[in-house]
Amino acid sequence: MELKNIFMDDKKKFWIFGGLQTLTLGALIYLLFRSLNMAAGIKTIGTDTQIVLSILFPVLLLAVEYMIYTKD
Repeated sequence: MELKNIFMDDKKKFWIFGGLQTLTLGALIYLLFRSLNMAAGIKTIGTDTQIVLSILFPVLLLAVEYMIYTKD
């Protein structure tokens, strides 16, 4: 039995932890904007903008990290 089969390879680790990082960052961004709206008492940032920023920023960050990771 090879050690390579026992342990996960680096690519799987990258996608697992990169995905967790992306989901966590997206949730934090959404909650931050939501709390800012609640503190202001009025809608300063719309819900659609909150969702777009909460999705796009972490996904683009993951794409940049993947490009750096695969660069040899």
